[in-house]
Amino acid sequence: MKKPTEFPEQHQDLPGYENEMKPKPEVIKDSYKGNGKLKEKTVLITGGDSGIGRSAAVHAAREGANLAIIFLSEEEDAKESQRLIEYEGAKCILLMGDIRDREFCKMAVKKVVEAFGKVDVLINNAAIQHPKDSILDIEIEDLKETFETNIYSFFYLVQEILPQMTSGDSIINTTSVTAYEGNQSLIDYSSTKGAIMAFTRSLSQSLASKGIRVNAVAPGPIWTPLIVATFEDNKEFGQDTPMQRAGQPSEVGPAFVFLASEDSSYMTGQVLHINGGKIIGG
Repeated sequence: MKKPTEFPEQHQDLPGYENEMKPKPEVIKDSYKGNGKLKEKTVLITGGDSGIGRSAAVHAAREGANLAIIFLSEEEDAKESQRLIEYEGAKCILLMGDIRDREFCKMAVKKVVEAFGKVDVLINNAAIQHPKDSILDIEIEDLKETFETNIYSFFYLVQEILPQMTSGDSIINTTSVTAYEGNQSLIDYSSTKGAIMAFTRSLSQSLASKGIRVNAVAPGPIWTPLIVATFEDNKEFGQDTPMQRAGQPSEVGPAFVFLASEDSSYMTGQVLHINGGKIIGG
C-alpha cells in the first residue's frame, strides 16, 4: 500500500491551476501502455486542462485518439495538456470559454466537427464547488454557477453533439462519491453530482437502442486543482478512505478509456467508483 501523502498548505483562487500545485498531480503512469483502443476516435472533454480531465485526455491520446479540450481560463494549464497530448502523437485543439453559455457550447462543437469530422466520445468532466458551513451560507450566485456548470452544460453539449453521433459512440460523465454519501459542506455540489448520476442512467436508457452508451465515473478524493482552489488545509486529504490516502488523476484516467472503448461494449447506465475503497451502493 502506498504511504499517505501529506500535502503542504496552499490555496489558489478558483478555478485552480495545476502548474502552481505542490506537489503536482501525476497525470499518467510510465507503466501505462497504449494499445490503440481509441485509434482514429475524436474525444471532446470539458475541463481537460488539468486534474482528472487532463489525465483522461492524455490516456485517450496514448490510445490513439485526437482531443478537443474545453477550458474556462487556465490557458497555461491548457497548453501543457496540449503539449502532453501531442507528445503522444495525437492532435489537440483548445477551446477557451464558459460552458454555462449555450452559444459557446454550440460554437465549440461546431469547431471540433470542422477540425476532426465528428465527435465519437464526449466526456462531461468540468465542475465547480463552493464549500459552505451551512446551507444558509450558500449565495444564490454560487448556487447558479454550480448548477449551470456541473449539470446544465451536460445538457447543452449532449444536445449539440448527439445528432452526429452513431452506434458505438460514447458519452461519459464525471460524477462524485459525494453523490452517494453526501458532504455537509458541499450541499449544492453534491446535489449536482447526484443529478449527474440520474442524468447518466436516464440518458443511457434513451440512447441504448441507438447503440450509444452512456456511463459515468465517480471519483473519491483525487489530488486536483479544484481541491487547492477550495480548501486550504489538505494535510490529511484523502486519509479517511480505507486506502488511507488521496488518489492521483493517473489512477482515474484509465477508467475513461475503458468506458470509451469496446472493452465496455456491454455497459451502459453504469458508474465506476474510484474512491480508495469506500463501499458505495449503486
